[in-house]
Amino acid sequence: MTANKKTSAKRGQARHAAKAAKAAPARPGIDKLAIVIVTYRRQELLATLFDSILHLTQAPWRIVVVDNEHSDETRGMVEGFEANVTRQWGTTVADRLGNESRVVYAPQSDNLGGAGGFSAGVKVAYDLGAAWFWVMDDDVAVIPDAIDKLAKWTGRHEVIQGSRYDYDGGPFYWQYHFIVPLGIPNPIAPAAFGSAGYRVMNTLCFEGGLFSRRIVERIGLPDPRFFIYWDDTMYGYLASKVTNPIVVPDVILRRTREIGNWDIGGLRQLNSTSDMNRYHIMRNRGYMARYFMVHGDYRPLPFALGTLATAAKEVIRLVAVDRGHVRTGLVQIAKGWWDSRRLLHDPDWAPMPPLK
Repeated sequence: MTANKKTSAKRGQARHAAKAAKAAPARPGIDKLAIVIVTYRRQELLATLFDSILHLTQAPWRIVVVDNEHSDETRGMVEGFEANVTRQWGTTVADRLGNESRVVYAPQSDNLGGAGGFSAGVKVAYDLGAAWFWVMDDDVAVIPDAIDKLAKWTGRHEVIQGSRYDYDGGPFYWQYHFIVPLGIPNPIAPAAFGSAGYRVMNTLCFEGGLFSRRIVERIGLPDPRFFIYWDDTMYGYLASKVTNPIVVPDVILRRTREIGNWDIGGLRQLNSTSDMNRYHIMRNRGYMARYFMVHGDYRPLPFALGTLATAAKEVIRLVAVDRGHVRTGLVQIAKGWWDSRRLLHDPDWAPMPPLK
């Protein structure tokens, strides 16, 4: 083939490729999607999450990193991550201060816990103008096509919980149905998805939960007073009062932190936890009851039975999984239970206010 023929052929191929690109439908994205990450003293896990975000097939609009430790090491990691994100996806629309970076570092002066961290992070993203909030801890990694998977649900739903792999690569079962009168997750909710391809839920998990700006406007920011535990459950409960949250089979995350557990029936499991968690699991039922009162869902006797069941579950966890913490764990369960009763009668308590 002559040089002229080769040049002509290349031009023809280029025109064909341009036409094909123009004809191909654009992949649906998620408008002004803000990823909100809360981290505290787990830089190695955070590095794994950052790396996975760089493998996403679509660029998020913003990535807000809430640092509850406010450490120089985490700040340096975020700066390096920001440089990598800019090289890969470029900058984005400038915020009101003129900042065009996709990465926003939000150090906190105190450790606010997961609840306070997510409240702070959602507020930062909300003030920047985010339309969607995809929230996660630092001990997960995102699946490359996660945004593509979530995007297909955002046209009809405002709160979406994707599925996850556990740290060992197997499916992670999450209790998506909350028994409101008892104030406990339903341990026997079916794992299979129905013909609709999703299940309606009345809870949420801040490990990969996605929700829209309208939800934040109507129910307010996540309640930082929980510190840890039940904060995401109650945010999902509140969201269920204004929309139908759904859980979908699309896998969007994998957990990256190994946790000791007791396997129950092959799919469900009882994970190890800390004495701090045990305290807040019991204490925060006081906050839970107050929200139920606001919405007319509080029933004293069923809720008391749920509290008893929660305490029993924690005792079983101590005996079956955390045997070395039985004495201190029992103390924290009792202390949290006692403090929950004080919250139940706190005359100054008020729910988080809507933003609009």
